[in-house]
Order: sequence, then C-alpha cells, then structure tokens
Amino acid sequence: MKYSNLFLASLSVVLLTACSRTDDNDLPPALDDTDEVVADGEVVPCENGFAGIYPCSGYDLVGQVTLREMQAGSGNDCWGWTDPATGNEYALMGLDNGVAFIEISDALNPLYLGKLSSRTASSPWRDVKVFGNHAFVVSEADNHGLQVFDLTRLRGLEEAQNFTADAVNLEFGSAHNIVINEEESRVYVVGAATFDGGLHIFDVSNPEAPVSIGGFDGDGYTHDAQVVTYSGPDTDYTGRQICVASNEDSITLVDVTDAANPVFISKITYSNPFYTHQGWFTEDQRYFIGNDELDELQVGFNTRSLIFDFSDLDNPVEVGTYSGPTRAIDHNYYVKANTLFLTNYTAGLRVLDITDVANANFTETGFFDTYPASNVTDFEGAWSNYPYFASGKIIISDIERGLFIIKKSQ
Repeated sequence: MKYSNLFLASLSVVLLTACSRTDDNDLPPALDDTDEVVADGEVVPCENGFAGIYPCSGYDLVGQVTLREMQAGSGNDCWGWTDPATGNEYALMGLDNGVAFIEISDALNPLYLGKLSSRTASSPWRDVKVFGNHAFVVSEADNHGLQVFDLTRLRGLEEAQNFTADAVNLEFGSAHNIVINEEESRVYVVGAATFDGGLHIFDVSNPEAPVSIGGFDGDGYTHDAQVVTYSGPDTDYTGRQICVASNEDSITLVDVTDAANPVFISKITYSNPFYTHQGWFTEDQRYFIGNDELDELQVGFNTRSLIFDFSDLDNPVEVGTYSGPTRAIDHNYYVKANTLFLTNYTAGLRVLDITDVANANFTETGFFDTYPASNVTDFEGAWSNYPYFASGKIIISDIERGLFIIKKSQ
C-alpha cells in the first residue's frame, strides 16, 4: 500500500500551471538537474544569494553525499544519531533501496559508512527513527516489516559496509512511517495494514526484540504522527503519552498511555483539507504547527502552514495560517526552540522564527534550496531535515541529489 486511496486519488489531479521562482535573484547559468555539486573539503559559503548553484540565505553548504556515492536511485527520509560514547554525529539517510549511514562529525569530509539494504524490494517510501542506540526502519516495500539496527556498529568504521539488520519484526508488511518518543521505549508504526492503517504500538525496551503491545484504529489511516510525554498547559493530561496524528483529513489527538486501550481525545479539521500530512508541537506543547501536502497543488496558493492552539486538548482551536514566499509543497516540519525547520520540496529548507506563534506571525530568517531549477508545485527536491545536532549542523535529504549538510553562516 502506497499511501491511502484518498491520497492516490488526489494525485490524479493534473497540475495546470507551473509556478516560477518568486525571489528576486536570477539563477546562475543553467545546469542539468542530475549534476552534483559537492563541498569537497571546503565550505561553500552563501554569498550573494547562492552557495554554488544552490539559492540560500544565511546558511552555508558544508558537505554533501550524492546518491551515486550511496548507490541509490532516489532519496527520502532522514534522521540523526549522536554516539553517546564518542560524541560523533551520524546522518541516517533513507533511500529507495535502503538506509545509508554517514558520519558527519567532520562535515567538510562526510564519511559514507555503508547501507542497510531494504529487506525486500526497493520503494520510494522509507522512514527511519532512532531510540537510544538503535535505528528502526519501515518501508512501503511489500512484506518489509520493521528492521532494527544497532548504531554502535558504526563506531570506528573507515570504509563502507553492506549491513544486515540486527532484528526484523514481520507482524506487519509495509508501513508508511514510524514514530518514536525518545522519552519512552515504544515504537509507533503508522500506515500499515494492521489497525486499519492507524497506530501499531511496539515495546522496544529490548530494542532487538520488539513486542506488539496494542494499537489504535479509531480514526482510520494515519499518515504521520508525533508522540510526546505531555507537559503542556492542559493539566488533565500531564505525564500522559499523547499522540497527535495526521489522519488525511484531520489532526487527531489520542491518549496512548495504555497501549492496549488508547483513548480518543479529540480531532480538528480546517479549510481545504486535501491531505493532512505532518506537524510538530512547539516546545511548550501549547501550539501545534501542521501542514497539508496537497493544498498548494489543489488550490494554487503559496505554501500554507496551519497553526493550532492545543491549550485544551479536548477542544483544539485553529489560530491561523502562515503563507510562505513560494508555491512549493510543504512536507516535514520540526521545531527547535523558537524556530521551525520546514522542508519545502522544490523550495528546499525554510527556516522560520515562530516566537509570535500565538498570532500565527512567522518570519523567515533563512533558507537553503536543494532544488535550484525552480519552485514548481511538485514532488521533487527536499524531502526532510534533521536540525537537532548539538554542533548546529542541519541535514537535508533530497529526492534527486542525496544528503546535504548545512550550517548557519557565521
């Protein structure tokens, strides 16, 4: 299953108009989209609106690993891991044919350490998250199941390896996404055939022996989700495990503290709900910032971010929307302090100051565009990002060009 029938039906809509770049800078001389520009041991500074061929503002290119080097046809998700024993930083890059591991401690010379191959076939959809020192991987590939990989195996490696999983769980076949709250030893698989595509919950207190402990099928298919140990303003739920699920046409809140008996809390929708895709809490857990993956395509407006007040989880309220500078499709959002890191397909990574989130007033403070050809409303370019490395490095996974490592300009 690749997404749900609702998503596949929506994708059949023909894009009638191409949306040109809205910034004032002219592009440098045209290059073939397959050409790769690699930092090659030196920072490529963001100067006069470009880092090499890549449009930018406030962020330098410090490293790149191409799909060719990772022996893959396309990229998708990414996540990060910091080795607690050494402090070394690693990028985990989802690919059509597996997950690549890259040490980025010396970002000017990223070291590709090899790949955990897809358990079955290749697929453009793969997702990876980390709990402790283990990576957990799902894919839309048939009968893929849950792969578990011990990341400490990466220590000391200097040459690329062909890795095998440390464990595999086949209680489901394909799945679209995997969700982990790193404060608890659980994995939440979403978009699988089990639990009607909703939440399938595993205990991973022994990471290499995942145990199915329950699920939630009370609101249909879940495309993506975030689970937190709740510490926000609604004291009725303090200390509870709260899941915010993006369920195609709504954002749905579920108390998953008791995995065997999850409790529906509430749901909220919004105008023009074409495909509720993903979102992230602010750090105080009062607000949730979400996105719809098909609204720009269907309606034709600029990138739209949806802001909700979750002060009362039983009665969530929409605060407003933020409209971005292009018509690119938004994909994955992550929040760090008062900054939203928004992966925006053909417009790359957009970085927003969300200090005034209560008034839905965001300010773009920088960007790095991994798709220099245009900001067309299409499913190309940047897929995801990971902004949580202590060093300040940010990784971006790009469908056509592989892994980018960027850092704020000095």
